[in-house]
Amino acid sequence: MNITYKTSNEEAKVIREKMNITKDKNIYRRMEAVALLGEGKSPKEVAEITKYNEKYVRILGCNFHKKGLEVFAIAGRKGGNHRVMDDEESKNFLNQFMEKSEKGQIITIEEVADAFNEKTGKQRKSLSTVYYFMHSHGWRKIMPRSKHPNKASDEAIRASKKLTLESEK
Repeated sequence: MNITYKTSNEEAKVIREKMNITKDKNIYRRMEAVALLGEGKSPKEVAEITKYNEKYVRILGCNFHKKGLEVFAIAGRKGGNHRVMDDEESKNFLNQFMEKSEKGQIITIEEVADAFNEKTGKQRKSLSTVYYFMHSHGWRKIMPRSKHPNKASDEAIRASKKLTLESEK
């Protein structure tokens, strides 16, 4: 059973007045969709004009009748800037490790993660945030090899030692 809500012409006028005040383009577009419904357009026509999906236009109309004008002020998705430090802070933070690396000391990710957690005030279980932070500032993961890749086998080394010892005699 479909319940349809009609927006009156008076409500459409009020919405149009509020549209002139708003500076957020997304709120403006949602208001425009409901105002067009109030001006007698069908949800299909409104969808073509506003480039919204027809179902979303119906949802906007329904939500407007349930909650009034405050439904437009509800923000959608939030931005993606979730940095824990600004650029200047992060450069200062990484300088302490830069000094150690220039002295030839080895810096471990656990050491950086502990300092990072202390600086941000949040305990992280995973090191991925710290790895991403380091990568975003041009640092990279370098590990010493456990053994040389072209190292001869133990037998070849022993044979070589025997040959060397025999030739010295």
